[in-house]
Amino acid sequence: MLAQPIARIENLRVEFQTRDGAVTGVEDISFDVNPGETVCIVGESGSGKSVTSLSLMRLVEFGGGQVAAGRLLFDREADGSVDLAQTDQKQMRHIRGNEIGMIFQEPMTALNPVFTVGRQLTEGVRLHLGLGREAARDRALELLREVRIPEPERRLRQYPHELSGGMRQRVVIAMALACRPRLLIADEPTTALDVTIQAEILALIDRLKRETGTAVVFITHDMAVVAQMADRVVVMYRGQKVEEGPVAEIFESPRHDYTKALLAAVPRLGEMRGKPAPEPMRLVGQETQAAPVAGSDAVLLEVEGLTTRFPVTGGFLRRTIANVHAVEDVSFILNKGRTLSLVGESGCGKSSAGRSILRLIEPMAGRIALDGVDIMALQGPKLRQARADMQMVFQDPFASLNPQMCLADQVAEPMRNFNVPADERRNRVALLFDRVGLPQSFLRRYPHELSGGQRQRVAIARALALNPKLIVADEAVSALDVSVQAQVLNLMMELQAELGLSYLFISHDMAVVERVSHDVAVMYLGRIVEKGPRAAVFENPQHPYTQALMKAVPIADPRQRKLEKDLHFKPIPSPIHSVDYAPGRSEYAEIDPGHFVLTSESGY
Repeated sequence: MLAQPIARIENLRVEFQTRDGAVTGVEDISFDVNPGETVCIVGESGSGKSVTSLSLMRLVEFGGGQVAAGRLLFDREADGSVDLAQTDQKQMRHIRGNEIGMIFQEPMTALNPVFTVGRQLTEGVRLHLGLGREAARDRALELLREVRIPEPERRLRQYPHELSGGMRQRVVIAMALACRPRLLIADEPTTALDVTIQAEILALIDRLKRETGTAVVFITHDMAVVAQMADRVVVMYRGQKVEEGPVAEIFESPRHDYTKALLAAVPRLGEMRGKPAPEPMRLVGQETQAAPVAGSDAVLLEVEGLTTRFPVTGGFLRRTIANVHAVEDVSFILNKGRTLSLVGESGCGKSSAGRSILRLIEPMAGRIALDGVDIMALQGPKLRQARADMQMVFQDPFASLNPQMCLADQVAEPMRNFNVPADERRNRVALLFDRVGLPQSFLRRYPHELSGGQRQRVAIARALALNPKLIVADEAVSALDVSVQAQVLNLMMELQAELGLSYLFISHDMAVVERVSHDVAVMYLGRIVEKGPRAAVFENPQHPYTQALMKAVPIADPRQRKLEKDLHFKPIPSPIHSVDYAPGRSEYAEIDPGHFVLTSESGY
């Protein structure tokens, strides 16, 4: 006899009221979730994935939506099956957290910044389970150990801003699991996390599911994560379910055109094996594939001994009592028309290195030469003039664009700052919009009127406005849907081939790095631990940290799932050292021509 589904969604329809009338967010969605099963809901932003999960929690009403039709049946075990769509909010307060747990996408907004981690963890168990203060604290400690947070007693006293992104996400998972819910909804829980922390959190959710029999609804746009986690997959597109089936069937014989396009856009680790140069992906509906990006042997950027530290102040007089060693003795060369990728976990110093090269952060020591010009020796107007040759594309385009300026003015602003005549500015802005694949009708629009992928295209157009030689792309595609990410990566490679651009590509996504890179440098604790041609680093990783990083990457193939016993990550030591600490030089051994591995001060 088959077990009764824990949740059954039948013909769900959700509407949002706007000034122009009702807008349908989800139309006629139906699927079941069985005990101990993981159902992955996949699709692009705006496809209705999160709306479906928020409807199940009846939280969609707090965002202006309402369940217009359909049934949301939930098996409460003791009280039998209830229709959550008809349940009053008082009853829902008891079900939320207690019987249905939810892990939200952005842990910093899911946690309250003014309460300690301990206060937030004990709140749910005291409310739902009626535990006293001491019992609730013991339960909170037990939860933190379950999600493998180091020093749990200390963490209980800390505030969310004192924890890293990965630790905050573990706290949110611990909160969702506090009352041992029968159903766990995970809404993009690993999108912004590093590959190693993502692997640990996926393994953690999977282990807890097996141990407790909890059913999981996992919402994501990352097909590699789907392959790792799912038992069944529901594919959504524009508010409707277009395909559903077992995970192996969806990956090996997709039926719907949208599912096929989604899978074609996924960069797969190992795909570039045997290919000497990066090449754009062939997307569904694209007739021809662009040629590989060869690059040149001429040196554009030389970085030697780059060191950046941030002071830690304390005491009554706010004296410097220690330093954060963000970037320590980093050296590399980037050639014209080529891409060098800096990879590593959060806090390894990737972004600090990129910003130090542009002098957005002032380095403590080192030499930076761009096309023969010593950037470290420049000051004032000369440094400003040199910045025309080096631009940056940031991770979050919404934060890097001005919400009060129309797009045409934002792309024209760098040219206005460098006194380009008005007529030339207008023509160049129109040309740049064509170049990044945006229609002219977008010129008068504002950032909030665009999707994430379109905003990132505007950020790229703005970076290109002054014909730079170097673009630092800091996690430029990590927040984008897989199909939009593929389009933006193809655009960047086409522009590189056309304009001879050089990219310093900062990322934690190893599959993307393999697709776009000529050369790769792996960073750990502020140092480059391994560097060399892309093929050498990916196909013959030598440093233990690089090997651990490769092992953690989820592969978009359900037959190649990672096992928890294979994931052995050492906790990252603190990069904070006393003022008198004197780190040694970085020394490398050359394994193959151009392939270097750190032999000193590795710490891993």
